[in-house]
Amino acid sequence: MSSVLEHRRDYLRLMRQFTLDKGYFTVTDIQKSAGIPRSTAQDWVTRLLREGCVLIRGEKRGRSPARYAAISAVPSSTCKRIFTTVDGSSVEIYHDCMSGACAAFCGHHHALAGGVLSRVERDGTLLRESGRLGSSEISIGLFPKSAVGVCGIECRDDLIVQHIRCIGGPAYSLSGMMARAEGVVHVESQHNGHLVEGRVSTQALMKVTIGIDDTDSNEGGATFALALALLNHVGRIKGVLPISHHVAMLNPAVFRKTAGNSASFIEVAVQPGRYAALVEKTQKFLADESLSVEWGLAIRKGLIVPENLREYGRMVRTKVIPRTIAEATAESFGIRLIGGEGVIGALGAVALTGLSHDILLDPTKNDF
Repeated sequence: MSSVLEHRRDYLRLMRQFTLDKGYFTVTDIQKSAGIPRSTAQDWVTRLLREGCVLIRGEKRGRSPARYAAISAVPSSTCKRIFTTVDGSSVEIYHDCMSGACAAFCGHHHALAGGVLSRVERDGTLLRESGRLGSSEISIGLFPKSAVGVCGIECRDDLIVQHIRCIGGPAYSLSGMMARAEGVVHVESQHNGHLVEGRVSTQALMKVTIGIDDTDSNEGGATFALALALLNHVGRIKGVLPISHHVAMLNPAVFRKTAGNSASFIEVAVQPGRYAALVEKTQKFLADESLSVEWGLAIRKGLIVPENLREYGRMVRTKVIPRTIAEATAESFGIRLIGGEGVIGALGAVALTGLSHDILLDPTKNDF
């Protein structure tokens, strides 16, 4: 998204929050909260007044500044983030909503429509959809038909463009809300009879999975907690968008463990040019924060998990794996290992990515 659109979204959101909290805002409120020059704050207030997004609630009188209000306290968008990762012809679409109900609605209707989407799953407010480049006809309409679906995905330069067809509430979301979501570069929409058709453009990002193990000790710490802290840490890197955090149970019979032998992995979407910075900051964070000298990292790029890598995931839940096997496996799949003996479990966590929580948390479920 261009810097102008980003600023517009951020300042309008700030103005709406002030309107909700105290019924109005002043130029000084926006200046101080956004940390920008007063002239910049005034320019944006004036601009949004012209656009009809803001109104004057009280004229300037003496030392009392002018008071303004955002016209609507309704959220400008229920879509917090929309972004995409690509690997060859495979694409994953991530739609982070303000509401789990909204995510469930879109997930239900997208799955019903089918089209170019092969898998739709929801985890809380995050909707994750797997698809392919191409197009497919879908039937959209009122119940019992789907109200919204993805009928095409294309890669255009460094953008992924979703072709969406919808009716009713989803049409309002497409035409009035999705452009304000973080990660969206551009939205085009048009009416076609009683339907609305549109194109949503997002950056073509790279998916990176980071497995982590052996960061705790008998004295304290927990790998799952450190993994979650890492996700929050790398999410501050420009060009890195956090996706998810997972816990994976490994072989409970391994004798060298602090407790139940669980590893963790996190998933992020990365601008290709920021990959090196991601690896560097990840390694430094674990080296600084781990309570064990045997901490290990496994870092993998890509969406599709090959079957032979899945097999390593099964092995690490049923056998005691030597480091040499982990290193050979990682090399064959272009996975980077960093650290001590923890790389064995970290690679196992990466090999289990994409599986449901029920499978991840039960080491006896290995028929995936």
